[in-house]
Amino acid sequence: MNSSELSNLCYVTLVFKSKVKKCSFSVTYTMKTTFGQVVIGPPGCGKTTYCHGMSQFLTQLGREVAVINLDPANDSLPYNCALDISDLITLSDVMDTLKLGPNGGLLYCIEYLEKNIDWFEKELKKLEGKYLLFDFPGQVELYTHHNAVRNVLQKLQKWDCRLVAVHLVDSHYCSDSSKFISVLLTSLSTMLQIELPHVNVLSKCDLIEKFGKLSFNLDFYTEVLDLHYLLDDFKESQDVQKYKKLNSALIDIIEEYSLVSFVPLFVEEKESMLRMLKQVDKANGYVFGDTEERNIQTLLSCAVGAEFEYEKIKDIREKYMDTETACDSSEQDIDIDS
Repeated sequence: MNSSELSNLCYVTLVFKSKVKKCSFSVTYTMKTTFGQVVIGPPGCGKTTYCHGMSQFLTQLGREVAVINLDPANDSLPYNCALDISDLITLSDVMDTLKLGPNGGLLYCIEYLEKNIDWFEKELKKLEGKYLLFDFPGQVELYTHHNAVRNVLQKLQKWDCRLVAVHLVDSHYCSDSSKFISVLLTSLSTMLQIELPHVNVLSKCDLIEKFGKLSFNLDFYTEVLDLHYLLDDFKESQDVQKYKKLNSALIDIIEEYSLVSFVPLFVEEKESMLRMLKQVDKANGYVFGDTEERNIQTLLSCAVGAEFEYEKIKDIREKYMDTETACDSSEQDIDIDS
């Protein structure tokens, strides 16, 4: 190599080094795609029981599950908690320090979680690769019009968490038409506010007729059929009849959106939990992923949704409902001449 070639080589090397020094590299950590369920609903609807039962059920299926408690008032957990909001803030401390009631304290705790979202992200990274179950507080305002929960869930989606909202309500509300309309309106408001794929659940189906017989077949309530029949079923009392026009207007709104339907569930029954899991996996896209072995028949049947409504409700109907009474009432409506 002559002197001119050597000088050119040195010049190129110096230019390359100078450009490398000016370059800045930033490495951004991206979480692995995670699937999970956001379990919400009013107080006492069975959210914690559902999380406990679903975690056991998923574990038996071979999935690694992590249950995350985001209810700062829940200090008695039946499941092994992988992440607890009480490590960040507790309801009792908020009530004592800020002199707030339980409702205001819960709102403050969730807003505090939203402001400390970096802590939440750091803790979630420790659970990477696991199927997540989020156990949320039982305060309806958090899901119908307050923005803190929605903002937290939007952050989770940005971290590539594929979530589905599992909204539980007590099934015995079906025995009272006015209460069932309230349940429908609450479910619809939650769906519009949360903005997640949604599975509405009638929980505790073993107690579905605890406070009275159902006026219609169970599929009327799960599929949310022509709701104007509920108006004819209202109790003959002044308090209820007084708001009949209001309920009629609410029914029109619910039917106009045509979004709400329900899945009946009894946590202690394997068949009921398996049917529920199919709905959830379809909603959050887990069934279409590559986490487990799947075949084309499973994917096609899930995409088509080829399961008759009777198959969804037959176990609940046969075990926990007075089918003889329902059959007798339906026979009375039949016109013999026809």
